[in-house]
Amino acid sequence: MNEYLPIAVDIVAITILVFGIYFPRHRRTDMALAYMTVNIGVLAVADTLAASAVAAGLGLGLFGVLSIIRLRSEELTQREVAYYFAALAIGLIAGLADVSPKQIGLIALILIVIAIVDSRHLYPVRRRSMVLDRAIADEGELRDYVASFCSGRIVDVSIEEIDFVKDSTTVRVQIKEGSAHQSVGVVA
Repeated sequence: MNEYLPIAVDIVAITILVFGIYFPRHRRTDMALAYMTVNIGVLAVADTLAASAVAAGLGLGLFGVLSIIRLRSEELTQREVAYYFAALAIGLIAGLADVSPKQIGLIALILIVIAIVDSRHLYPVRRRSMVLDRAIADEGELRDYVASFCSGRIVDVSIEEIDFVKDSTTVRVQIKEGSAHQSVGVVA
């Protein structure tokens, strides 16, 4: 019975991470699936390696290589990378060690840190990527146009791509939430 405790701790922790913290804030089902799957996969391999004669370093190195390949295969935000590594770390901690109060504390620490640092209360400025239906090169005109679509104060607008042929502009927008249309200028 005690051999299943690490699995139970991992399932509770990854469920809290994905469905208690990540999904309510970001609503991306594809990333929720990725975090759950990578966590359970890492747990299974780490648990198997911990119980076998195969060197754990070989298995961890293999997962490091696979993780880098996965992270390079799609453009992920730094926030998504943080959740990705939290899911990996939780799986490794639960899979490689007997669950002790220290391991449970480390898993809880990961959950607490990510819950606080990714809090809208701590950082009310959010980034959004937008594709506009006009090619706009003038920064003032661009800010005004983007502000007409946003419900918060525009902190910054960065042009990622202007396509004059398709008449579109891709921008990265930082918005301070909860201060609707107070200013279109950059916050100092």
